Amino acid sequence: MDSDLKYIALFQDCDSTFLNALEAQKQRQNHKKGKVLFIYGDTAERFYFIKSGWVKLFRETLDGAQAVIDILPAGNFIGDTAIFENGVYPYSAEVAESAEIISLPLSNLKKEIENNNKLALNMLKAVAGYRRQLDKEIEHRSIQNASQRIGCFLLRLADQSKKNNVIIHLPYDKALVASRLGMQPETFSRALAKLREKTGICIKGATIEMDNLDQLVSYSCSACTSKFPCEDLQAAE
Repeated sequence: MDSDLKYIALFQDCDSTFLNALEAQKQRQNHKKGKVLFIYGDTAERFYFIKSGWVKLFRETLDGAQAVIDILPAGNFIGDTAIFENGVYPYSAEVAESAEIISLPLSNLKKEIENNNKLALNMLKAVAGYRRQLDKEIEHRSIQNASQRIGCFLLRLADQSKKNNVIIHLPYDKALVASRLGMQPETFSRALAKLREKTGICIKGATIEMDNLDQLVSYSCSACTSKFPCEDLQAAE
């Protein structure tokens, strides 16, 4: 069997026996917004690859509110680190926008890691890269104001090869963007208005338009230790 899983970076050093076994047990499903994939603390039996769409990772506080950990786009795995978390999911996962998800048996991955040093190193590299991203976000919350953090978020969504007439579409609703950035909705609205004032961006619903990225880069990246495009995040990928 010619597995399409071999084109996923994590599996690039795995042999065909493992990939074919994984392929035979994979499940590919399309989910609508709101579909819960798994719950924090559940016993982990499968891990997931986001083929398209967005998935929200979160935990619930004691009063029932959601603490959003991350919102991941296509190309990311979720639930795989449960093998390092005593076999339980370290967060809950919910589809944030319609998504195509591939689920795979976690037991196969764990067994392969025990026998394949290169796969183990690839996983460690991915974990380290994600940690680097989280460290950068902690830095941003310490030294960037709310408007600059929104600007940084928009720069990550932008087509960085496009020089003029830049259009950015928010991939999910503004309330979720606010949660992702650690802001209350009212704080987000005020900060977005300030960002518009400082950079001249045009906001039309979920669409952000600007003549070029220069003003947004100048404003948002002035309070950051990385240059644009973000060198730290590129190194983490």
